[in-house]
Amino acid sequence: MSKSLKKQSTEAEELEKSYQLPEIVRQRQHTLNKLSAKRGEQILDVGCGVGFLSYEIALQTGDSGRVSGIDQNSEMIRHANNRCESLRNTEFSEANAEDLPFPEESFDAACCTQVLLYVNDVAQVLTGIRRVLKPAGRIIIVETDWRGVVLNSDYDSITRKIFSAWDAAVPSPNLPVRLGPLLVDNGFCNVDVEPIPILNTEYTPSQFSHGMMNWITRNALKKGVITKEQSQKWLDDLDEKGKSGNYFFCVNRFLFSAQLA
Repeated sequence: MSKSLKKQSTEAEELEKSYQLPEIVRQRQHTLNKLSAKRGEQILDVGCGVGFLSYEIALQTGDSGRVSGIDQNSEMIRHANNRCESLRNTEFSEANAEDLPFPEESFDAACCTQVLLYVNDVAQVLTGIRRVLKPAGRIIIVETDWRGVVLNSDYDSITRKIFSAWDAAVPSPNLPVRLGPLLVDNGFCNVDVEPIPILNTEYTPSQFSHGMMNWITRNALKKGVITKEQSQKWLDDLDEKGKSGNYFFCVNRFLFSAQLA
């Protein structure tokens, strides 16, 4: 297996685990409720990942509808196809969010979950989604403000370095604060925003922040902003706080909904 394919496979496996965590299941339910997919609708899932959301939407649209999912990661597509193999109304393809391979006015609605923070030109993606939506088409976006994390740690300096490294790893780490105006500037109206807080007061593998804290620590270590000793000290502190009942983590995700003007 090539290094690139191995990385894609690892990312897909990690997403499989994280998307089954209780916090993410609740987030997905919020998204489905807001989308309110109807039977027969054509829905686009931009950055479909391993297909959890696409699967649920496909159950709502029924065989008379269609769910099309795209992702840049071929392993994500493989997982999504496997997840939805019993359904006849889904299709998944490897594609870029900045260059959607669909005709104009193809979809009644589009979803985009934790994708836009990774793209260099958010406006270009929104313009592409607008192009493939039917008149009065709907858009649902879920994004995180990573600059608003609240964490109980005894090592503030290391914490700042770790989160600064994550901040630098993506083009838009605090996209929610400017996403509303971006939607309006790109042809959408009736913008609505709902917070989806992720709060953990336990530090175990069954909690969202456990995997995330380990991931961002590896990222900071890889970028050379902290030493191995600092990373271990920081993680050991979180582990100890989890055992003593003093762990606290909170980050806000935001669910944006809008429709074509």
